[in-house]
Amino acid sequence: MTERKYFGTDGVRGKVGEFPITPEFMLKLGWAAGRVLSQQGTRKVLIGKDTRISGYMLESALESGLSAAGLEAAFTGPMPTPAIAYLTQTFRAEAGIVISASHNPHYDNGIKFFSSEGTKLADEVELAIEAELEKTLTCVESAELGKASRINDAAGRYIEFCKGTFPSALSLSGLKIVLDCAHGATYHIAPSVFRELGAEVTTIGCAPNGTNINDEVGATDVRALQKHVLEQKADLGVAFDGDGDRVIMVDHLGNKVDGDQIAYIIARESLRRGELKGGVVGTLMTNMGMELALQSLGIPFARAKVGDRYVMEMLQEKGWRIGAENSGHVIVLDKVTTGDGIVAALQVLASMAATGMDLKALSDGMTLLPQVLENVRFSGSVDPLQSEPVLAAKANVEQKLGEQGRVLLRKSGTEPLIRVMVEGPEADNVQAYALEIAEAVKANC
Repeated sequence: MTERKYFGTDGVRGKVGEFPITPEFMLKLGWAAGRVLSQQGTRKVLIGKDTRISGYMLESALESGLSAAGLEAAFTGPMPTPAIAYLTQTFRAEAGIVISASHNPHYDNGIKFFSSEGTKLADEVELAIEAELEKTLTCVESAELGKASRINDAAGRYIEFCKGTFPSALSLSGLKIVLDCAHGATYHIAPSVFRELGAEVTTIGCAPNGTNINDEVGATDVRALQKHVLEQKADLGVAFDGDGDRVIMVDHLGNKVDGDQIAYIIARESLRRGELKGGVVGTLMTNMGMELALQSLGIPFARAKVGDRYVMEMLQEKGWRIGAENSGHVIVLDKVTTGDGIVAALQVLASMAATGMDLKALSDGMTLLPQVLENVRFSGSVDPLQSEPVLAAKANVEQKLGEQGRVLLRKSGTEPLIRVMVEGPEADNVQAYALEIAEAVKANC
């Protein structure tokens, strides 16, 4: 096998009740993963989830599959994705499993795996799991079946870990912060972290009911956060997505501060302290403004394919420690092993506390070029990205932009969408160009 059949760029994901997000497939997936991942000797796998109602059904099915393979499942309940990465390491588990569809609506769900080192699974491990999925499910002897348990102090452990990434000599005292937890997995974690570090915290998106995750709140929709920051005259706002691996911030004037800007602030602060190791990794979607701003500071920059797993791979290849996607995945490798919204936000707040500068002043050092992203729903067997009219529309826009802008067309790795990104110096032109290409894609889907 050379291509993944079930795994996308961020695990297995889809609509609940439709293959592969069904109880039957989850049972088989748990079994297949158990057979491949039982290499450490602990024979324990951690299972966490976000706040989607379907998480109850899926975790039960996964636990049954793991048990049939002879592995023990340890449940954490609702926990951020990066928390499972951390806890998998501290418990010396075989692997960690997160049941989440991240920023997607409640009716979607998915499965992400972490290795015993707290990193995303390597391609060859995912392929090995897929190979096991093609086999007939078997069951170990009764005496060898895996048990199930619950980790009751998981939240407290992770709260203390997050606080430990903030400099002990600094405090958030005097800062008024609005937190938007997207009715997701950070709802019972993030408020405690920021309050215990001294901040005055108010919250929105902290009342999950199983179906309201990411619903007009969180990192994918910061309008509610912007409104609350302005109304409460807060110093800043922080928004996480449903599983807590993304963060978007809002300054005191209501301006959005995205993943590119957050990574820039962290990199510049590291440079100021003389602790910067190498450069910064972005993606093909990273704003050109970030590249130019880093260049002006003498900080190297490199682009990886879209997807935090590819950012991580390039960081490891280069020996660098800071990487990000503009969507809010920010990786700080000397603190964490994966994208962590809470930890990334704390690094920005540490820069604020150390320099006395507010979030707007910190982000003003980087000027974002106008960038428009249009999503076109894709279905059918015809690939519109290979269509002559689409390629012609793309070439036409690229000719108009010249060296002052970029065009990127790609398939989403997590949803059935074609993403059309256009970047350039003039906002109105960029919007028109993006719509022009999007219409060509729609006509050829």
